Amino acid sequence: MCADKTILIAGTYDTKDDELTYLADCIRAQGGGVLSMDVSVLGDPKAPTDVSKHDVAEAGGSSIQAAIDSGDENIAMQIMARGAAAKALELYRAGRIDGVVVLGGTMGTDLALDLCAALPLGVPKYVVSTVSFSAMLPPERLAADIQMILWAGGLYGLNSVCKSSLSQAAGAVLGAARAVEPSKRDRPLIGMTSFGKTILRYMVTLKPALEDRGYEVAVFHATGMGGRAFESLAAEGAFACVMDFATQEVGNHLMGSGISAGADRLTNAGAAGIPQMVAPACYDLVDLIGWQPLPERLSDRPAHAHNRLLTSVVLNQDERREVAQVMAAKLSDAKAPVAFFLPTGGCNEWDRPGAPLHDADGLAAFCDEMRRACPANVTLEELACHINDAQFSARVLALFDDWVAQGLIPRGAV
Repeated sequence: MCADKTILIAGTYDTKDDELTYLADCIRAQGGGVLSMDVSVLGDPKAPTDVSKHDVAEAGGSSIQAAIDSGDENIAMQIMARGAAAKALELYRAGRIDGVVVLGGTMGTDLALDLCAALPLGVPKYVVSTVSFSAMLPPERLAADIQMILWAGGLYGLNSVCKSSLSQAAGAVLGAARAVEPSKRDRPLIGMTSFGKTILRYMVTLKPALEDRGYEVAVFHATGMGGRAFESLAAEGAFACVMDFATQEVGNHLMGSGISAGADRLTNAGAAGIPQMVAPACYDLVDLIGWQPLPERLSDRPAHAHNRLLTSVVLNQDERREVAQVMAAKLSDAKAPVAFFLPTGGCNEWDRPGAPLHDADGLAAFCDEMRRACPANVTLEELACHINDAQFSARVLALFDDWVAQGLIPRGAV
């Protein structure tokens, strides 16, 4: 039977040959194809793999001997991680693989995160790990569409417990490769960031208005992983324009929150030469993990428990000024036009006069600092309204139409 989809299986075949072979057998039993990649350093697999450990090390700009000679398992596995990421991307671009599954403990998982991050959004990525969902895994290293399953009872050798995880992974990655709908990109794509309608509402007006103009609109939930997906696509140059209005993840990262999209938030669209419309929705808040106690330095602040997962804490004036400085610095390197909308009436629904988290002096401090710090390549547009008011969306659409008329944004497929 001819395999319809081919899955890359990566792991240390010197120590986990039986488990990786079982995984391959499960995929083949379902009619899928397998391409094997060995990321071992010291030992060898029982039988040759399609991509040898020597191929992997060379793709990482080094060699197996150099990894061995380093005398350090961390250095050695980072050589293999670089090579595995480069080799996986090469195989995908050549049309030889349709998805990937990686197996490992902490060492293999460390490598798996790099490998998965190298592949574009939409390529099925499955990690079977003894540390799946662990706090050891920083959000900024997780590919936006990575899938994980705990490798329960699988640290050493096959058994009925770990076979359950491995067989599920085999079915999941092959099923995903068969079911995934490739992006059509038949209309220019607009990337927008926001939160739910209880706090931000502009997307309710903007999305249909942009669709009527012949554009596709993807709205990203800016709570860490949503920002990662947004930045990943921006780095690929996938967007015709971005409306990055919910930039709170910049402040989250600055304040050390676990709800982070990484250090490169608010930079990839500019680096890719994508026109940007930016606004500071929820700049005044830092999101924290709701089931953890508030840090002592923030415990006396006004806060809103959005649910049991997420609590938002209000920033003070100095912190708001720092957020403005960081945003301005990130935008200063943009290679395409940037418009920064500054709604002087408030930047989220909890920040209206009379609302529980409103701080007029804090808003004024942020606005003052943004005026001062705004770089020369950014057009600062002050709007005497709240970010959820109709005036905000109207001005966004007016500038968007102007940029289309100037040829800065491709015309929609009407």
